[in-house]
Amino acid sequence: MQNNRGNFSKIGFIMAAAGSAVGLGNLWRFPYAVGENGGGVFVLIYLISVVVIALPVLMAEVTLGRFTGKNPVGAFNAIKPGSPWKFVGYLGVASGLMILSFYAVIAGGAVGYFFKALTGQFKGMASESAIASNAATEAYQSFAGNGVLQIFLLAIFIILTVYVVSKGVSGGIEKYSKILMPALIGILFLLLFRSLTLEGASKGVAFYIKPDWSALKPSVIINAMGQAFFSLSLGMGTMITYGSYVSKKENIPSATKWIAVFDTGIAIMAGFIIFPAIFSLGMQDVSGPGTMFNVLPVLFDKMPGGMVFGPLFFLLLSIAALTSTISILEVPVAFCIDEKKWDRKKASIIVGAIALAIGVPCALSESFLGVWSTIWGGLSLSIGALFVAIFIGFSWKTPNALKEMYQGADNFKGAKVWSFAIKYIAPVFILAILLSSFLL
Repeated sequence: MQNNRGNFSKIGFIMAAAGSAVGLGNLWRFPYAVGENGGGVFVLIYLISVVVIALPVLMAEVTLGRFTGKNPVGAFNAIKPGSPWKFVGYLGVASGLMILSFYAVIAGGAVGYFFKALTGQFKGMASESAIASNAATEAYQSFAGNGVLQIFLLAIFIILTVYVVSKGVSGGIEKYSKILMPALIGILFLLLFRSLTLEGASKGVAFYIKPDWSALKPSVIINAMGQAFFSLSLGMGTMITYGSYVSKKENIPSATKWIAVFDTGIAIMAGFIIFPAIFSLGMQDVSGPGTMFNVLPVLFDKMPGGMVFGPLFFLLLSIAALTSTISILEVPVAFCIDEKKWDRKKASIIVGAIALAIGVPCALSESFLGVWSTIWGGLSLSIGALFVAIFIGFSWKTPNALKEMYQGADNFKGAKVWSFAIKYIAPVFILAILLSSFLL
């Protein structure tokens, strides 16, 4: 049932999907989510969520996309024509649009900090007096509070995203991602080494990896689960859309496992960079959306070669964010092309303009951005993933999904485990956590 939108190679799909997943979800959202949700206990629940819930859903979404060769709405409609299931696709399209609106604000912040690093504005941030006065945090608050600048950076990032998507992404993302991801990982390893060798870093490591069970509550669990979905771009139709570009020859179980390993590994690495630096530098509590922008300028000022690595990191982060916004925008654009018969340029411009308008309140208020992130970056993705699991397990049914999955993966030894997980474990866990978040 595939269409002729083009195919990824296996490595290309892994890198492109990881490029979609790896970005601000790992480097911006994960560390501050850990900081706000009890440290090590959140990390543990997050890892369990990735393996038990997110990975089976990731396989399901890619399989659904490859089988139908369509956007989320078209995919559900192709298998169950005229049924209410198409509204799950609409939720995915809406979630992608809403996530793009706040994601592009943070991405614009990365661009702004690239120029701040390039012009030497991190100099002196690691001095005792600067740390004591929380200069880095004050600088970020001043930056984030400049509404005109935030809207300008938001607009720049949306325009860049629209431009790339309007030209078509299936042929360009693969080549781009193969260059970007290794470069980003290289810089992260250098930062990891420097952060872990800071005096007093062990306190940050302990906070990060030692679970504090007293911090465990329903909100922590749902936030960890939502982070797993957000980080892997699940529940918003991205992986269904990307799955429509995957060749029938490719091994979906193998490829999706590598995507999960790649994505989760970078998120964990980001925490090992941020928290040792926070505790070592004696900084005040910097949990919240500004965590990365509060900590890294101090780290870059302190580390040898920081004048080089600072601009390079924020440049790479900006590009990684761009590969993510491209994939997010592609979901509603693919919907408009497939279902509304718009041409790609028209769809890209109109959807981009809507995302820009919705993003303005996020650019003007960090607290609003936090609320928007919780609703659309957590709750809606969990609901979307719940319905994907139910649809695959009980409507389309796992034998049909496995028939598609076996194309390119005839030796899929985990088929029974995946079937059980997608039918029972994933939906039961997601539903239980969603209910507890509303009732407790």
